[in-house]
Amino acid sequence: MLIGYKYTGYQEQRNIIGKIDAVEYAQVSDFFQIITNPSLSLNQKAHREIITRLHLITRFYDFNLNRVDLIHLYNAISYGRTPWVTTFETCLPRFKNTLNCHHGNKPGYTALKNDRKIKKALQHLSGTACKKIIAISECAANIQRELLREFPDYAANIENKMVVLQPPQPLLVSRFSDKSISLEGKIKFIFVGISFFQKGGIEVVETLKQLKEQYGYKIELILISALKFDNYATKKSPEDVAKAECFIKQNLDWITYYPSLPNHEVLELMKKAHVGLLPTYADTYGYVVLEFQAAGCPVITTNIRALPEINDNSKGWIIPVPKNRLGEAIYTTEGDRLKISSAIRNGIEQAVHQIFADKSLLIAKAEKAITGIKESHHPLIFAEKMHKIYLSAV
Repeated sequence: MLIGYKYTGYQEQRNIIGKIDAVEYAQVSDFFQIITNPSLSLNQKAHREIITRLHLITRFYDFNLNRVDLIHLYNAISYGRTPWVTTFETCLPRFKNTLNCHHGNKPGYTALKNDRKIKKALQHLSGTACKKIIAISECAANIQRELLREFPDYAANIENKMVVLQPPQPLLVSRFSDKSISLEGKIKFIFVGISFFQKGGIEVVETLKQLKEQYGYKIELILISALKFDNYATKKSPEDVAKAECFIKQNLDWITYYPSLPNHEVLELMKKAHVGLLPTYADTYGYVVLEFQAAGCPVITTNIRALPEINDNSKGWIIPVPKNRLGEAIYTTEGDRLKISSAIRNGIEQAVHQIFADKSLLIAKAEKAITGIKESHHPLIFAEKMHKIYLSAV
């Protein structure tokens, strides 16, 4: 069986390419891929978005020229006749307007119910060529159902094709003792995230510093981040980045900072750490949480989107933040963002107090985290389930 895939990005590597030994994989091209670069160049010359990038990378049409048995897309919809399946993280179609509707206090898709492009996309999702629609989380499946409420002509057919299949994650250690780290002395925390502010980075460094100074806790932090600011969830600026850089430089006695590292080096550092950190404002899934857990690091996370599906207080620490009924944190206003920031700081503080009151918690939570990876994200179990999907599709 030959499986075609469009891109070779992180999501495809995580969920599609090479996951099943019994099948072959081949990269395929399509019309939208061919016109993407010229279209983006046109946008740059015009200094505005004439052609929406999302409408190019999330659609697939190859005029049925690719000689594969099945096409497996990520966050995309095929408009051709070759059998295909798709994996998604929020909703389909993944257009600019559909990605704006799960935010705020009152999320909903009513305003889009007459959109012709969305109807066209849903027509192909419900068509015979589409064999399976794979959500990477229950949260994503629920958001998809919310969208489909406004499109009853397609809802039943699409929902019947939809399954939830969590991403695979190989174990990095089989038990906490494999980490060969001591609970005596410093407790080593690790933060990994390009989008420093969106992932709760500023709350992490400032809260840990306060706890060190106020309580004398022996804390070390490994910080791996490009310190990228975002205008999405936290609304930070280049000035905020400069302040963060200054803070880190002033605290290098307990912070080990890397702007970036190859993934294999990041995984090695995880195996030498006690606690992972992802107290994030916004995240569709949280793959780094799986990596932390596979390395025997219980993780401090917020409770947004898919995070409660992969983390809980038995194997880590969950920080409740204000969120809407679809699981998205509410960060619309400055006041909303201040509430989230305060909740994150309080949650980190409570977790750290627990750790230093009883360090054996780290072992108990780490063992449960490792067990959770084995039971819910085992690569062989994932491969078996995906193989069955492929066999039923061709």
